[in-house]
Amino acid sequence: MNNPNNLNDNDAPIAAPPAAVPEVDLHEPAHRPELEPELEARAIDGLPSRFACFVTGTDTEIGKTLVSSAILHKLAASGVRACGMKPVAAGAGLRDGELHNDDADMLVAAGNVHLPSSITTPYMLREPAAPHIAAALENVTIESAPIIAAFAEIQAASDAVVVEGVGGFRVPFNDNFDSADLAAQLNLPVILVVGMRLGCISHALLTVEAIVARGLVLAGWVANTADPNMRFELQNIEALAQRIPAPLLGRVPRLQTPTAAAAAEFIDLAGLPGWPSTRGQS
Repeated sequence: MNNPNNLNDNDAPIAAPPAAVPEVDLHEPAHRPELEPELEARAIDGLPSRFACFVTGTDTEIGKTLVSSAILHKLAASGVRACGMKPVAAGAGLRDGELHNDDADMLVAAGNVHLPSSITTPYMLREPAAPHIAAALENVTIESAPIIAAFAEIQAASDAVVVEGVGGFRVPFNDNFDSADLAAQLNLPVILVVGMRLGCISHALLTVEAIVARGLVLAGWVANTADPNMRFELQNIEALAQRIPAPLLGRVPRLQTPTAAAAAEFIDLAGLPGWPSTRGQS
């Protein structure tokens, strides 16, 4: 089963109270590099009238689903119609005669707009493997057209949409199409979840480069504790904040109960384009 907070089943949970990251402003990281002029212009010209984002990560099992669900929780709490989308999910099992995936189910539970799973997850695959492998086992070809069509249906039924990617930013779907291509076609602001563990700095910066290279706007990033025993975690967050040309939206620590509501306490997206009024949010 997928663990939305990248916890090993045998790990002892470590609770942490909400706290600001020392010496790192969650909205204006110290010495944050400025966006290139063309990226600034794109961010201004492409302001969405309603909130929508594409959530990606530095790797698989680093907290994308937890953060995506937390965003949906905050949106629903604000009173808007919010729906999550997991276009491709690998690792589904039959439940009550219907295929279910834990990540997709968590998004459904966090939102308040409920559509058929064939729309919110057009490609629900059984094998818990890389999507192109899982799809091939079922003689399925993952293509963009059904995903784009499903996204349009979700957008028409909702005020806000959170699309969660799969694995890292560049995951093959077929021989000529990957998750980065999908992100580019959707053309949504991207929120990057960085799994805080050894090696995360290089993974994060390379992912940022790949996002920007595709002409996408990096709206912000979230630090999620993937390894509770990581040494110098705060120093790593500070190093990333100095190098990522987007705001740090929050730091999610190791949670005793990794729910959408619990994680929502540690992130703040109020400054993002299209984000609804904070009135009524928890």
